Amino acid sequence: MANDSGRTSSARAAIAVAAALFASGLLVSPAQADDWESCAKGSGDAAIAACTRTIDSGNYEGRVLALAYSNRGVEWKNKGDLARAIADYDEAIKHDPEQSVAYNNRGIAYAAKADYDAAIASYDDAIRINPKYASALNNRGLAHFNKGQHQRAIADYDASIQIETDAVRLNNRGNAYASRGQYDRAIQDFDEAVATDSKYAIAYYNRGNAYYSKGDAERAIQNYDRALLIFPRYQDALVNRGVAFERMGDLDRALVDYDAALRLDQKDPVALNNRGNVLLKRGQHERAIADYNAALKLDDKYIGAYFSRAIAHESRKQYDAALADYDQVTRLQPENAVAWNSRCWTRAIVGQLPAALSDCKEALRLRPGYINALDSRGLVYLKLGQPDFAIADYSLALRVDPKKASSLYGRGIAKHRKGDAAGANADFAAARAIKASVAADFTRYGVEGAPEPVAQRD
Repeated sequence: MANDSGRTSSARAAIAVAAALFASGLLVSPAQADDWESCAKGSGDAAIAACTRTIDSGNYEGRVLALAYSNRGVEWKNKGDLARAIADYDEAIKHDPEQSVAYNNRGIAYAAKADYDAAIASYDDAIRINPKYASALNNRGLAHFNKGQHQRAIADYDASIQIETDAVRLNNRGNAYASRGQYDRAIQDFDEAVATDSKYAIAYYNRGNAYYSKGDAERAIQNYDRALLIFPRYQDALVNRGVAFERMGDLDRALVDYDAALRLDQKDPVALNNRGNVLLKRGQHERAIADYNAALKLDDKYIGAYFSRAIAHESRKQYDAALADYDQVTRLQPENAVAWNSRCWTRAIVGQLPAALSDCKEALRLRPGYINALDSRGLVYLKLGQPDFAIADYSLALRVDPKKASSLYGRGIAKHRKGDAAGANADFAAARAIKASVAADFTRYGVEGAPEPVAQRD
């Protein structure tokens, strides 16, 4: 979910030129006064140059010199030069250790480097000097949030909002609640954020995410619509609206949104992967694989794209390619039980039975009682000619989901092989009632079924 930092106006620090010079007891030329004015109120390279001349003039000291360093630091940060920004904030603090703005700005720069511990330490100093510094409290909340310390983030947002209610801070607190799975509480904050600022697109977007997480795709779409009405080029909102349309089964509108998102950013791996998923559902396997390839070229650690591409390869019976993708997932995420099960299943289909059995056992070690892995291992045992073990696994799976057609039919085959005609017929009938094509599925898996119905002995 998107976050916003504190208002940028709090980053720059300026004092009236006449008051600054009077307080410093310094006499400067009009040109130097102009440099200070540009340093304090300007932006970009011109402000950096003016601040540099102000600093190098030797005519300023103490708080005024600290402000020049701090303001130059803001401009370096805006240009993306975080090292120079932090160095300037350090100098500002050295010349004025009680300048809370410099500590806050340094925290922002450290946060931009993802050094959240250093950022929090700087925000701590800013708040120590000024306990009512709402922006620093909000920014410290963001740093805690990015460290996964959501309760600490909420406490900081609470304090910031008590000082000054602000749509950005309400939105940030909503994100923290949403990250804790407290979606209704999060929506309350997003409601208040858009009531405070009806043009705040990010809050509509995040409220849409919260509704989607609650399973309400329709209300999610309504909020993404509002965000896009305010900001038509909101690429994340297009992607997530596409996801919501996909959940509702509207593949055409999902595809329109993914296409629009990729026109805005053709190098978005998530949009490429999601478009591939829609194309796969529509049976356009080659185009889907092309999108997955493009997504993985941009991000070679994208687990979802490996999974999706593996499914596409399987749909085309390109099992070696599918197994190669599952290999990547198990390498990148060795604790991913779903990946181990998926590779088990594919290996079972192609007859790599000892390796398949090993994969299923690993999936079940990682997630005991995992129904899909029990079902997969049942298939492996069927193909290994071990009906007792197959019956045991299928029965465990059916305790979790009595209507799992593949487990019912597989158990029926195992019972048939053991001569239990009545038990086999009962399982076959129950499986077909749930899924008419289940027998054909097992033929594709390389498991021969049984006569219909199985003749029973007197």
